[in-house]
Amino acid sequence: MKNIVMGILAHVDAGKTTLSEALLYRGGTHRKLGRVDDGSAFLDSSSIEKQRGITVFSHQASVQYDDLKLTLLDTPGHVDFTAQTEQVLPVLDYAILVVSATAGIQGSTRTLWRLLDKYQIPTFIFINKTDVISANVERVVNQLQTEFDEGCLPFQSHLTDDDLQDIATTDESALDQYLNNGQISSETIKSLIKNRHVFPIYQGSALKLTGIDELIGGLSQWTSEPTTDQETFTGRVFKISHDDNNERLTWLRVLSGTLTAKSELLNNEKVNQIRVYNGDQFAVKQSVNEGEICAVTGLQSSFPGQGLGTAEDLLLNDTQPVLNYAVDLKGNDPHQCLKALQNLEDEDPHLNIQWSEDLQEIHLQIMGEIQLEIIQELLKQRYNLQVGFSDGQILYKETISDNVEGVGHFEPLRHYAEVHLLLTPAPHGSGVRFHNKCSVDVLPHNWQEQIMTSLKAKQHRGVLIGAPLTDVDITLISGRGSIVHSVGGDFRQATWRAVRQGLMMLLQQDSCKLLEPWYRYRLTIDQEHVGRAINDIQQMAGTFQIDDHSSNTVTIIYGTAPVASMRNYQQTVRSYTHGEGELELSFNGYQGCHNTAEIISKTHYEPTADLENTPDSVFCAHGAGYPVKWDQVPQKAHVPLRE
Repeated sequence: MKNIVMGILAHVDAGKTTLSEALLYRGGTHRKLGRVDDGSAFLDSSSIEKQRGITVFSHQASVQYDDLKLTLLDTPGHVDFTAQTEQVLPVLDYAILVVSATAGIQGSTRTLWRLLDKYQIPTFIFINKTDVISANVERVVNQLQTEFDEGCLPFQSHLTDDDLQDIATTDESALDQYLNNGQISSETIKSLIKNRHVFPIYQGSALKLTGIDELIGGLSQWTSEPTTDQETFTGRVFKISHDDNNERLTWLRVLSGTLTAKSELLNNEKVNQIRVYNGDQFAVKQSVNEGEICAVTGLQSSFPGQGLGTAEDLLLNDTQPVLNYAVDLKGNDPHQCLKALQNLEDEDPHLNIQWSEDLQEIHLQIMGEIQLEIIQELLKQRYNLQVGFSDGQILYKETISDNVEGVGHFEPLRHYAEVHLLLTPAPHGSGVRFHNKCSVDVLPHNWQEQIMTSLKAKQHRGVLIGAPLTDVDITLISGRGSIVHSVGGDFRQATWRAVRQGLMMLLQQDSCKLLEPWYRYRLTIDQEHVGRAINDIQQMAGTFQIDDHSSNTVTIIYGTAPVASMRNYQQTVRSYTHGEGELELSFNGYQGCHNTAEIISKTHYEPTADLENTPDSVFCAHGAGYPVKWDQVPQKAHVPLRE
């Protein structure tokens, strides 16, 4: 029996869940073909998914065809839930990318293709909805080959000589094999698919079950089961969820060996129960073997991308939240709301929950408004909490453009610590990274550890508007302490002050930079509205180019633009094109803010008044501690003080 873990991915409304239902029906997993439109889909089991007709959470199901056993992982298609789709990819053997025969490649399809390439997932393509009058399979195939890869090739039950010729052009060894004997072996074709040189295309209508048997036959014929020679258990976590009893579930794939109940995995945390799910039903197992997917209870410190056993952790989710909302508690207990939201944060990597002590408010950082609506419904259904949200604000970040040495000094009565940090610009998208280049001859190892721990203990903020700091390397280079008066808390205070003091020096040098989130967009409109669109994009501080694939009647414009300017532009496009225009948006990372002076002016942030992030050092004078600016005090030599 060949066991394959297969993910199903698609842009919203391409028919991904319908295809999943068709595959399960054909394999006999259930007797009735589930439908998304009437809420009977086997995999869209939550009430929210049934109401909205979209997949919000990833789901697992198993189906068997003769000697092929498939574990299907159905994933969300909406761009707001891309993170949940991405965290599934590292545990897949293969993927099926569903593309609509009427709409072709859409915004999320391109995002998904980039993610499949990032994780090097072998991919089958199913062109769905071929029964619709406006379907154009040939156009979609050409689009796939032009935009994605020339190896996107139509497959059928029996490959013709023309099919083999097309396959041979994707690889030199396959071409040599074909030229020598006029054939390409099945093993070679499997290898080409496995190594992403060939992407088999099948077509049909999942709703009417046409083309499904051909797709199943292709999966049976052209997939290879992964194997390892390792007997020791290793695994990969890909999802966190909570069941109806609010018990925390860690979803994982066994990469090698066997996982047994009561095993100790993380920080002496034990696996209490092993569950193998099929839809929303599960069976309890005493063990699961290599290649299997399961959910376990008992782990509290697990996270998506985490390696178990000797497997290394993976850094997932390149995309980041771009909008910030304050929670309107509507009379609910703030601690109860905070705990409920933290449970949801545990499940969704695109949800960031923060408690503002100054404002006594809960803040959410999210990807988009659909995600916000889902959070609101989950709070009501799971926790009986009805809350509201403020108008969304753009989530800005700050970085630096020059090097600086920041010095923090903390010396109230009977305390002493001094820290020297080098702040340098880091590569785009790298976040804040911490390094240690301080010799133990200068500062003892235990004090260095206290400083490095303090650096990682908080989110550092910039000095322009107090936004989170990013793309900065912070390196410990020197420090001082006293064997009599220095304690751990002293180095924490000195460390945080050193970061802020360095940023304040850069502020004086005009070397601090405000960043904002940007979209990558693709706008499809008719020729008569091109002038209006280009003028709008320029007004939004965006960039634009005309796509070469534009026609005499339809123009494709693509480029980048700030989220702040373009987030509501879809409604404008629908209005002036009378519903004919299409705007596709995807997150394109953080770039320089297009209106920095305006944002700084509106924020009214005073870095010296931010007591939680003060840049001031503290010195002792005649037994009394008082704060002064570091530049008011002579610099000291970079040598340890020993008493």
